[in-house]
Amino acid sequence: MPKAPAYIYEKLTWSQINEAVVAGKVPIIPVGSIEQHGPHLPLDVDCVLPRGVAMHAAEQIPDQVLILPTLVVGYTAHVMDFPGTLNLHYSHFIDMIIDVGKSLAYHGFKKMIFLNGHGSNMPNLDLAVRRINLETDAEAAFCAWWRLLTVDKDFPPNWRESAFPGGCNHACELETSAYLYLDPEHVRQELAENSLPRYIEEGSEFLWFDLFGDGPVHMNTWTSSYTKTGAFGSSALGTAEKGEAAVKEAARQLARFVAEFAKRPKDGRVDHHAVRPTFEMPWGQGPAPSEG
Repeated sequence: MPKAPAYIYEKLTWSQINEAVVAGKVPIIPVGSIEQHGPHLPLDVDCVLPRGVAMHAAEQIPDQVLILPTLVVGYTAHVMDFPGTLNLHYSHFIDMIIDVGKSLAYHGFKKMIFLNGHGSNMPNLDLAVRRINLETDAEAAFCAWWRLLTVDKDFPPNWRESAFPGGCNHACELETSAYLYLDPEHVRQELAENSLPRYIEEGSEFLWFDLFGDGPVHMNTWTSSYTKTGAFGSSALGTAEKGEAAVKEAARQLARFVAEFAKRPKDGRVDHHAVRPTFEMPWGQGPAPSEG
């Protein structure tokens, strides 16, 4: 087995971690889920894709990042009607993210990025990352890997063939393409179909969703209530060529953000109390900022 690159976190020794902290490297933590992705994609789509993007970014900036092991189980309660899906209770998921972030902050990493691959992790990631920022002296950021494809406004319309909204949704044109590029042997492309969830077919101006945008009203319910196969979107339009383009574009933008994030000065708190608080906040955020 070839030696792992120097940016693979779990292959380092504790002394090498010290060196990485001193060097100001930015940990990237892929966050995924084990859940159904229709009849043509494996359960680990949401793990493989953010990890693949992170690894491609690390190849561009190997001296600036560390790639942590993927956090593989996410919040997927709404998908439990489909066999194979594993769910982590939302409170356990939030606690896990906070514990990982606080561990990194304790060791001296003051910048970190959680790179998500599962849509329903996002609200819980938001809460967890806010708490890391409020309860430590580190700065944590998070994003869904596919949202990096919107930085260049010309990329989505030039890349996709499917209709908007709905063509890029779940086990769709985008996820199928990316998996075909990263792990083609495990895709059963002959079973891929093009389909839309019921809430898209109804044509509501309010309730609609696509990985590249969504409607003004959200209503999340059981996945099995609006799709028979578990896949919704233009799965049959997926190709390895489109997957390569998407993964490399997301990685390029992630590498750009790492460079920006690493050198960005941390914003300082300002205490506006006329009389300074005399005890720590009851929610664990620590004492008020020092004077000056």
